[in-house]
Amino acid sequence: MTEQSGKSTLGGKRKLTLIDAVAQSVGLMGPVFSIAFLVPLLVGLNASGNGAGTAASLSVVIAAVGVVGLGWIVAEYTRKIQAAGSLYDYVTDGLGGRVGTASGWLYYTGMLALGAGILPMIGGTIHDTILGEFGKQPLPYLVWDLILFAIVGSVIYLGVALSTRMQLSLALISISVVLVFSIYVIIKSGGVHHVATGLSPSGSPQHWKGVFFGVLYGVLLFTGFETSANLGEETENPGRNIPRAVLISVLAIAGFYVIGTFAQIAGFHFSLKALGNAANAGPLFTLAGPSSAGGFAGVGIRRLVELVVVLDMIAVLIGCAVSASRGIFALARDERMPSPFTKISSRGTPSGALGFVLFVYAVVIGLVQWSHAFALPQYPEYFSMFSFMSTYGGFAIAVIYLLISVGALRGLRNDDKRWQLYLAAGVGILVTAGAIYGAVYKVTSPTVYAPYAAVVVLIVGLAVSAAIYRAPSGHADFAGLSEVDKGPQKV
Repeated sequence: MTEQSGKSTLGGKRKLTLIDAVAQSVGLMGPVFSIAFLVPLLVGLNASGNGAGTAASLSVVIAAVGVVGLGWIVAEYTRKIQAAGSLYDYVTDGLGGRVGTASGWLYYTGMLALGAGILPMIGGTIHDTILGEFGKQPLPYLVWDLILFAIVGSVIYLGVALSTRMQLSLALISISVVLVFSIYVIIKSGGVHHVATGLSPSGSPQHWKGVFFGVLYGVLLFTGFETSANLGEETENPGRNIPRAVLISVLAIAGFYVIGTFAQIAGFHFSLKALGNAANAGPLFTLAGPSSAGGFAGVGIRRLVELVVVLDMIAVLIGCAVSASRGIFALARDERMPSPFTKISSRGTPSGALGFVLFVYAVVIGLVQWSHAFALPQYPEYFSMFSFMSTYGGFAIAVIYLLISVGALRGLRNDDKRWQLYLAAGVGILVTAGAIYGAVYKVTSPTVYAPYAAVVVLIVGLAVSAAIYRAPSGHADFAGLSEVDKGPQKV
């Protein structure tokens, strides 16, 4: 296995297409996984007890509008900057090198945490699903984790084109199954005649307050929409394809979320009590079960839905690993992290950064198996770890979204679309500030320590960047590369 120094470009000779870039964003959003597990939070079955109630679909629509504003900013930035660590570069461009460095540390540790947390979550879900459906335990938790570890390591080392195609395949299969089933539930339950009810703020016990609290969780549904921007150096015509990928991903998945959320509300006949009773088993899985258990299908369909949710979770895992490895590579190349992370394999993949990502995943697998530091009452250790890691990752990413929105007012000020910029930045600041608030409001220990840990990482990042003699300018240093190796430039 030959490895090259950082004086090479990612991706090798073959460039990614628009479809590959869309696959990265859709894969990391994990729409099926999100719709299966996050709807109860939107409704109000969360630590605060506040939520949108049966108006959850309205919260998703409002959240989607906010994320479209963020998507517009990211799309405009991708026309200006195309690089592996794009999100970090956007903050640098708008708020300066020191804030950019700290944000890069926060964002990519967030991506690391999301991937590290979801890996044992997938292994535990596979183990418990097989046990619950068939009464068998063919493999222990640890073996399932190690199989997933080997799969993700192999896929992303062999090349991002393979990983995005795998993500796209998994996501398309999962989305198609759940979308068709959701439409079936809406029709079968009679929900098609009550669309106005599902979009009325009166459906929330707290009315508009509850709806806007649901928006805080609704923003989390879209986490990862921007990650196709990390593939700027590996995508053909990135100035055109990356903006399209970002906006296509947001708009397409927003439609899926609205339908999927409304289907779960309508499937329980707009009863918050019935939906709450199904929260532990998972509302989507309950609806996919037999009528005797309150569902609209049968055991076979329930098992199919369980399978596609697992497939979508695997797509999220791959997307997190791709994004984290590209970002760590970019930070190291800009001398913000150790230089060994700039190593690139003969296949054009960031082998140095990938090795670090896999090391972190291995440590978390070990913690889940042999530590109870993150234990939550009445939940298995893998879920407790996922809860902590996803809270950290979600909070970290929301902070970066906020910084990008604020920084865009300076970084994109020369854009000829002034009023669109002010509108998008304003919407982005409002929804991301709300999401940050929702990440800490009434969250219990030990999960509440996750946002505090993110704040510590941000402060440490600021301190380290202040100690570094040269702050990055938002333009990576390619001076030592040959013309053929320089690849796409930040302009």
